[in-house]
Amino acid sequence: MRSPRLASLLMTFVGILAVSGCTSAPSDLPELAPVTGTVTLDSKPLANASVSFESSNGQVAFGQTDAEGHYELNFRDGAKGAEVGENKVRIETVLEGPPAPNYRDPIPAKYNSKSTLTRNVSKDNPVQDFELTSK
Repeated sequence: MRSPRLASLLMTFVGILAVSGCTSAPSDLPELAPVTGTVTLDSKPLANASVSFESSNGQVAFGQTDAEGHYELNFRDGAKGAEVGENKVRIETVLEGPPAPNYRDPIPAKYNSKSTLTRNVSKDNPVQDFELTSK
């Protein structure tokens, strides 16, 4: 016959294991490194821009610039950073609704839809700044 105290201790232990399993990082995440930085356009902070890094494996990390042009990348499942290695970078204006007819993003296509930007993500270099020009 089990004692009620032993049963209570076992239930507490099982509960702790269940909760700790829910808060741990998923094991299927690739190797990530933190990425933060500042984006400027024509030497001025670029606010409200979407910044995305896409790895060669197709994994995407994203962030959004604040009023000073600062961003921090987020991965999936609450993880921070981007996949380690070479990443294609896209920076584009965040719109609050569908674009108006004849809308033209003030950020040139060479930084977004036809991006030529790449960055090597590593734990040794977490700061990735971008100095964009409108021409």
